Amino acid sequence: MVAQNFVVDLNKPLVFQVGHLGEAYEEWVHQPIVSKEGPRFFQSDFMEFLTRTVWWAVPVIWLPVVCYFISVSLRKGLACSEAAIMVVLGVFIWTLLEYTLHRFLFHIKTSSYWGNTLHYLLHGCHHKHPMDGLRLVFPPAATAILLFPFWNLIRLISTPSTTPALFGGVLLGYVMYDCTHYYLHHGQPKSQGPKNLKKYHLNHHFRVQTKGFGITSSLWDKVFGTVPPSQISSKSR
Repeated sequence: MVAQNFVVDLNKPLVFQVGHLGEAYEEWVHQPIVSKEGPRFFQSDFMEFLTRTVWWAVPVIWLPVVCYFISVSLRKGLACSEAAIMVVLGVFIWTLLEYTLHRFLFHIKTSSYWGNTLHYLLHGCHHKHPMDGLRLVFPPAATAILLFPFWNLIRLISTPSTTPALFGGVLLGYVMYDCTHYYLHHGQPKSQGPKNLKKYHLNHHFRVQTKGFGITSSLWDKVFGTVPPSQISSKSR
């Protein structure tokens, strides 16, 4: 049963508290606390350790895996030019996955205890504490689990020789996404392109959380009509 007027105690581990917010969770999680110090999630030190990931772990762990899968396609007889095309196609596919996951999974509306709890772990924590540098990228263990269904899906739509390179491209797209996401929160871009992308993403966090789901670009927001109103008005001037 959801407690009436439940208040989250920020000085205690949060994960098993947020479920009690019920329907109030949606409003609570989109009221950001801007602090570089992240909250404690679990009482267990081991569980807490698993939720924290330094950004550079993503390229260090996954770029060698990308290279391995591309090399498998080459060993299977795929030409270098064909492998390059598959990799580029894989990155492009990732941009659609990035948008789709962010819009329809990461921003799913919940009110049940476990729905709120799982959403907070998946993405809600990032909106509540957007500057928590150790919870900006996906933990490698979680990424590895999610890669299995993607691998099986790609196997269904491609040939034995193109599957590894295409999968490597999707994984490369993910690496680019997670590193870009970290940079948009903690980097200080100098050129106009990255500045605009940072502004676009922070607009999603602090103004219009229901639009602007693209991280590495606004391409799919434009395709599906989810560009934030401020971005539309600024371009029409």
